[in-house]
Amino acid sequence: MTDAPAPGPAPAQDPTPPGHHEFRNRTYLVADVAPLDVDGVRTVEVGTALFFLGFLALLPFYGRLQDADQGWWLWTCLTGTGLGLLGLEYVRRRRRSR
Repeated sequence: MTDAPAPGPAPAQDPTPPGHHEFRNRTYLVADVAPLDVDGVRTVEVGTALFFLGFLALLPFYGRLQDADQGWWLWTCLTGTGLGLLGLEYVRRRRRSR
């Protein structure tokens, strides 16, 4: 004697076609795209360069910025440059370890 499964209703099949995703009564088409291999180095380089350019652009106006209590703009750009350099080292090390 074999233990055959009892006949019963067939399991319900998902009516959503492949490549589609259903969420809150809506069906979304999910594109079959490979993720980008982004390591963040270029992004951090550009951001750091922009902060440095901002610092250089504001430097001639240091006196005016101080008079208007806006001197923190200059120091924000300098801080962004410094943090960007630290971040650049971090993402470069991460890229090398991959």
